[in-house]
Amino acid sequence: MSALPIPEAITRRFTLAEQAVSLPGLAVSLLKPRNSDDLISEADYVRDERLPYWADLWASAEVLASYILERADEFAPARGRALELGCGLGLPSIAALHRGFDVLATDYYDDALLFAAFNTERATGRAAATRMVDWNALPADLGRFDCIIAADLLYEMRYAPVLADVIAQTLAPGGVFVLADQGRIALPAFLDDARARGLEWRATHRVDAPEGVAKPNITIYELRWKPTAP
Repeated sequence: MSALPIPEAITRRFTLAEQAVSLPGLAVSLLKPRNSDDLISEADYVRDERLPYWADLWASAEVLASYILERADEFAPARGRALELGCGLGLPSIAALHRGFDVLATDYYDDALLFAAFNTERATGRAAATRMVDWNALPADLGRFDCIIAADLLYEMRYAPVLADVIAQTLAPGGVFVLADQGRIALPAFLDDARARGLEWRATHRVDAPEGVAKPNITIYELRWKPTAP
C-alpha cells in the first residue's frame, strides 16, 4: 500500500476507517468514513432526499469491480474514456484505472469525490478525475464515453427515466454501459426506458450469495446502442 498522505480536507472533517477488499488479482484498502449514519444531514434530505449512501461499500460495487478486472477485454477491448456514475468510495473506478481506462468518477456528493480521488490514487498511483454531477442538470460539456460503469443506482422509481436519459446523453457510439444491480425496484423500468431511447440490454453475469450469507444476489447488465439499419 502506498504511503500517500490523507488530505487535510478529509482528516479535519471525518472520523475514518479502512476497509480491505480482495478483488481478482488486486488487494485494495479503501479509506472511508467510520459510520455513514454520522453524515446524515436533515437539510440535505429535506432539500432533495439525499442520504450519504456513498460512504458505505456496497456489494454491487465489489461485483462490478471484479467484473471490470476479469472481463474488460471482452466488453471494452479498446478501453478509452470511462465514466463512473455514483462513484462513492471509488472501487469500480480503481478497477477501471487498473485495466487502463481514462476514468472520470462522478457523484452527487462532493465529499464522495474526496474519497474517490484519494482511494484511486493510493490504489493505482494515479487519481481518477472527479466531478460533481447532478443527473437532473447534466453538464453540457460532460461529453461522451466509451464505457460507463455504475453499481446499485436504481433504488428509487424516479431514477429510472433520469438514468436512462443520462446514458443516452453520455454513451458514445459503440460504447457500453455496465451496470451491477441487486434487483432494485426501478431496474425493470430503467431497462424499458433505456430500450425506448435506442439502447438494448443483456444480463451477462450473476453472482449469487453463498447459502446462509446475508448478501444480495447481483446481476451485471451490459447496455449498448441498437444497431442502425443499413
